[in-house]
Amino acid sequence: MNLTLELLLIPIAYLIGSISFAVVVSKSMRLPDPHSYGSGNPGATNVLRTGNKLAAVLTLIGDALKGYLAVMLARVLLGDESLTSTLSSWLLCGVVIAVFFGHLFPIFHGFKGGKGVATACGILFGINWILGLATLGTWIIVAVFMRYSSLAALAAAVFGPIYFVFLFGFQPMGIALLAVCLLLIWRHRSNIHNLMNGKESRIGSKKKGQS
Repeated sequence: MNLTLELLLIPIAYLIGSISFAVVVSKSMRLPDPHSYGSGNPGATNVLRTGNKLAAVLTLIGDALKGYLAVMLARVLLGDESLTSTLSSWLLCGVVIAVFFGHLFPIFHGFKGGKGVATACGILFGINWILGLATLGTWIIVAVFMRYSSLAALAAAVFGPIYFVFLFGFQPMGIALLAVCLLLIWRHRSNIHNLMNGKESRIGSKKKGQS
């Protein structure tokens, strides 16, 4: 590929990220717009508030897959050097940030996106399955023992870039993952406030709150 075509991977990744599966799944299953109830967040946790578990699972899978597919598409087109070559590495970083940014601010849905947990997970698996598995494991451990979905997401966001550096050393992708981490933390600022004030809903709780 020439450089012009390679650069097109970044806006393409943004467009892929802009597909909000919470909205798509809800419309196809004739459920309310996820922006209109609960936390107003178009994500799997909020969709689950409708009581439709299948819709929530499909949303989760769709949001994760778009992150994975955007990264894998870029890796295939950029070639094996996408994780080693300086130029290709930075282009892949651009793809990672673009698909995540697309989920947060989707052009197809009025720039009102989700918090990015599932998409970030898909991105990590696209980069390396061990990296994805380690980060997912962190989410599961925190979620099981603390029973806070948001806290588990925050912990996974922090440890994702750390795991990357541990596995691959200091590379450009570490900077991209740090950017994703900071964006995810920023999107969870209301959850952080609720956690600090003891108002955050636990997993399985009937209490209404942000997620």
